[in-house]
Amino acid sequence: MPRNTSINSVLIIGSGPIVIGQACEFDYSGSQASLSLKEEGIKVSIINSNPATIMTDKVIADHVYLLPLTCESIEKILQEQHIDAVLPTMGGQTALNLCIEASERGLWEKYGVKVIGVDVAAIEKTENREEFRRLMVDIGVGVAKSKIANSFLEGKEAAQQIGFPLVIRPSYTLGGTGGGFVHKKEEFEAALSRGLQASPTHEVLVEQAVLGWKEFELELLRDSNDNVIIICTIENFDPMGIHTGDSITVAPGMTLSDRCYQQMRNQAIKMMRAIGNFAGGCNVQFSVNPENEEIIAIEINPRVSRSSALASKATGYPIAKIASKLAIGYNLDEIENQITKTTSAYFEPTLDYVIVKVPRWNFAKFKGANRELGLQMKSVGEVMAIGRTFIEALQKACQSLETGRHGLGADGKQLRDLEEIMSSLEHPSSDRIFHIKDAFELGVPLESIRKATHIDKWFLQQIQELVTLEAELRRYQLNNIPKDFFLTLKQKGYSDVQIAWLLGNVTEDEVYNRRKELGIRRVYKMVDTCAAEFPAQTPYYYSTFEEENESTVSNKKKIIVLGSGPNRIGQGIEFDYSCVHGLLAAKEAGYESVMINCNPETVSTDFNMADKLYFEPVYWEHVREIIELEKPEGVIVQLGGQTALKMAEQLESNSIKIIGTSFKDMDLAEDRGRFSDLLKSLDIPYPKYGVAESAEEALRVAKEVGYPVLVRPSYVLGGERMSIVINDEELEKAVVKLLRNLPGNRVLIDHFLDRAEEAESDSICDGEDVHIIGMMEHIEPAGIHSGDSSAVLPPFSLSENVQRKMEEYTIKLAKALNVRGLLNIQFAIKDEKVYVIEANPRASRTVPFIAKAYDVPYINIATKIMLGVNKLKDFTIERRLTGYAIKEPIFSFDKFPDVDKQLGPEMKSTGEAIRFIKDLDDPFFREMYAKKSMYLSK
Repeated sequence: MPRNTSINSVLIIGSGPIVIGQACEFDYSGSQASLSLKEEGIKVSIINSNPATIMTDKVIADHVYLLPLTCESIEKILQEQHIDAVLPTMGGQTALNLCIEASERGLWEKYGVKVIGVDVAAIEKTENREEFRRLMVDIGVGVAKSKIANSFLEGKEAAQQIGFPLVIRPSYTLGGTGGGFVHKKEEFEAALSRGLQASPTHEVLVEQAVLGWKEFELELLRDSNDNVIIICTIENFDPMGIHTGDSITVAPGMTLSDRCYQQMRNQAIKMMRAIGNFAGGCNVQFSVNPENEEIIAIEINPRVSRSSALASKATGYPIAKIASKLAIGYNLDEIENQITKTTSAYFEPTLDYVIVKVPRWNFAKFKGANRELGLQMKSVGEVMAIGRTFIEALQKACQSLETGRHGLGADGKQLRDLEEIMSSLEHPSSDRIFHIKDAFELGVPLESIRKATHIDKWFLQQIQELVTLEAELRRYQLNNIPKDFFLTLKQKGYSDVQIAWLLGNVTEDEVYNRRKELGIRRVYKMVDTCAAEFPAQTPYYYSTFEEENESTVSNKKKIIVLGSGPNRIGQGIEFDYSCVHGLLAAKEAGYESVMINCNPETVSTDFNMADKLYFEPVYWEHVREIIELEKPEGVIVQLGGQTALKMAEQLESNSIKIIGTSFKDMDLAEDRGRFSDLLKSLDIPYPKYGVAESAEEALRVAKEVGYPVLVRPSYVLGGERMSIVINDEELEKAVVKLLRNLPGNRVLIDHFLDRAEEAESDSICDGEDVHIIGMMEHIEPAGIHSGDSSAVLPPFSLSENVQRKMEEYTIKLAKALNVRGLLNIQFAIKDEKVYVIEANPRASRTVPFIAKAYDVPYINIATKIMLGVNKLKDFTIERRLTGYAIKEPIFSFDKFPDVDKQLGPEMKSTGEAIRFIKDLDDPFFREMYAKKSMYLSK
């Protein structure tokens, strides 16, 4: 059936600010869906309050509404735009819940808006735990024993009937919020109370716990002809008991028998057909008993899920794009396969490689948090790696995590305490995967590890094999490793750093040069959805060690953009926004744009965003070999946050051109001591400071600058490891801890300006002129990380003199640092005196916010200046802000109820929202201003 011609305008509901449990994978889905609908000539409106995402950019939709996700905002849009249909399946649980609320209020009916992509009744069937259980029983799909409870008494009765261990699952919550396991009777009452309070309907499902069973997910698509295809089967490395968002996952399934797989397929299709007559995407989760392969259904989500982005990147099949076309009436056989361009979308992807997703946690930001993983999701991001084998992909994923690991162990960071290791295996946390390897190295038998973890024996055997390989490698020296064995090590995912460490007294470069001599080099394989049965037209690659290289290098001028890796606190989706605009600007400037990134949640890793995508770790060894193959004009590091910036020195030392501000000047800004010397030479006020390399030196510096002092290492992002101390004892502890965790780093001791105001500026410099993008005034005082502070654009209470000084210092610093591109400066203001705290010559977290507030494509402009194709005078910049824009930080403390929620110099927020106010009489603003006055008077 061709598309429904009565649908000419669609509203897509976004997911709002990033929180743990609902991250930028939904912004990726929403962006893809919007572009897909625009291809069909449909006008797209988007509502989303998140300024940091590309989804809320004008390149994605015809009309973008940066409004709170409420029914009042929905009605405002329906009054302004003629909307034919609403697509609520691309914004996670937030969008679905808002769609239901709008339906209950009669908004869709009142304005003649059709809900597409899902049946509202289907949402009720899947979100209401009792309805879901009854439906599964009716259609003959197995479920765990369970009972619904709407009160404390009902919950206790249910527990008595089912027996322990139990799972408590609140209805209508996100990321497993409020849920958990109850192993003993004594723990039940507190857990039940938490679950009932977490559910918006005060309802929980008390369910039999199937701990130790395997967990699988299937991603499905269905069209209006009731054709259903399975896009991807994802196996959880971790067994039941760990939220799938916190589990390492693998595609395709590695330990699944064909009989069990076929049963799972049939049940998933039956489940999707049973929950309503709609065309679109669906995610189904199953649990499988490892003893007899008994299957039970855990849940079904009639929307694009967290795993949909992963499945899209894993298979090359753009689920959100196709789901949106199905929602407007097309059938699967009428849609072109986006990769081959010759087959239809009614074609189940086939993988001839393995993908591994590993979550990224930020427990260090939540001091005192319970780090044990369970039903409630705690990770803040994820990485995906592609390899020819599971173990190659797993090692690449470990290299992608930005945690200082160079693969799965073999890097000097192993744990050697057997008791601690075994406790970690039984009580999983973020580093269990590394401790499994550590256990094998200490000689713990495979069966003992399996009993402690319930992880399938096949996965454990793959990790155990690494220990055998490492023992063999230690028999050799670099110059006598047999070529075949060297090749085997690289095919098993070992980095050159790991091989160097295992050999001892050998450098990474020496290993690299030796394998080049032996002819062992990376080749690049294409992600093609069909295991090479049909030729692919889309340049989307991963690396491995084989003979044939499928990445054909063109003769065009190329620019490589380095991505930001996994989302984490301090470096989030705003850098993906920057990378996407960098790619678009490079294309517009006539370059072939090449993207390197490993984050499956982002738009920058969409296969049609860059001219060429390498889905690879943003890790020196991988980046180096792509550069050697592609031979670009240069590499952009300004847009990918600290991940990309940290590679600048290696690029410089290997004579690879950095596009924009030079490494020398970026390094000057990052080195806090040298930067303060620069401020002194420019006659720019700065807090008194000193640099220390030991606790004794730090005490001497603190005596000179005076307490309180801010203690921080050089080269950090998100305020990592910063602290404010008020006496010698606190200072000594802070410095010893810093130097232990960051050996070789210098510690900067700043006098802390107590009760000072904070502000910041963002600017673009082309080497001659400086354009100030925006100046923002913070609500919270200096000492609270800028990412955790509410900020108002433009400033509302800073005097003209202060603003003039901020502008003067911005221009001085931009020129002194020889900035080509972007510059962010943070200021402290006390008694009308303006101090510079720090300067960052790169894309900052605030640029997307300012770009959305003023409606100016600043990253695009800055990239063209970095490339040298334009000067500032070539652009006519018109700002379109009436009133003020406020950036509100969003926190996920609900995931960690016992942590210290006190804000300080280390960033803790997971996302942000934007709010526009017409004038300073707005009640919301008055409340914020009162808060600022209170802070400064304390």
